[in-house]
Amino acid sequence: MLSNNNDMSLITVKDLTKTYETEEVKTTALQGVSFTVDKGEFLAIMGPSGSGKSTLMHILGLLERPSTGEYLLDGRNVAGLSDNELATLRNKRIGFVFQAFNLLPKTTVLENVELPLLYDNDPTEHNAKRIADALAAVDMTHRAKHYSNQLSGGEKQRVAIARALVNDPDIVFADEPTGNLDSKAGLQVMRILQGLNDSGRTIILVTHETSTAEHAKRIIRVVDGRIVSDEPVARRKIAGAGEATLK
Repeated sequence: MLSNNNDMSLITVKDLTKTYETEEVKTTALQGVSFTVDKGEFLAIMGPSGSGKSTLMHILGLLERPSTGEYLLDGRNVAGLSDNELATLRNKRIGFVFQAFNLLPKTTVLENVELPLLYDNDPTEHNAKRIADALAAVDMTHRAKHYSNQLSGGEKQRVAIARALVNDPDIVFADEPTGNLDSKAGLQVMRILQGLNDSGRTIILVTHETSTAEHAKRIIRVVDGRIVSDEPVARRKIAGAGEATLK
């Protein structure tokens, strides 16, 4: 786990920029982005398509490097890390949940959840408990031996969350996690994410939907690669068994 130094933010980004270049075309995705995220926060990064929010998540999740600026993870500047070091850090400390689920279709639920552990150096005997705990956290133990292509969309996303949890990461990034789900399944997913946050997990949600972002505790809005607002959620939605209530 990361440091427990309460005086230090878990994430600090300073003047981040990201520019993509293809031949003679330059596209600026982020322009001078700065903010901090404390351990245990539930942050939503919100913006329309093309705003830069997914690029920002990819940088925070160590999937891409910024063009300029600083990214400190638990006080450590990640700029000097090699690609292999970034991959190791990402596998141990970060979990991802994507809109498209990204499950292997002809593989069991258990095997999908096990995937991140294949890159881990811990003894195999610990894996069974990790998988069981992750499946229990999303109420999918009873589906462990089913193939992922036998599941509903909501069940697939719950399996994706279990896979994100199996290495006990410090941060879970959820990129449009309800985008392919109906409203009931979407609320189930948000209830799980809120429960993880209630237990101390840091959650960073990326979405273009206000109704989804309001399940978080804080919303950063991004437009044209810049932060236009950064505010706590005034009336937070709490996902119950089948509906969202305001708090």
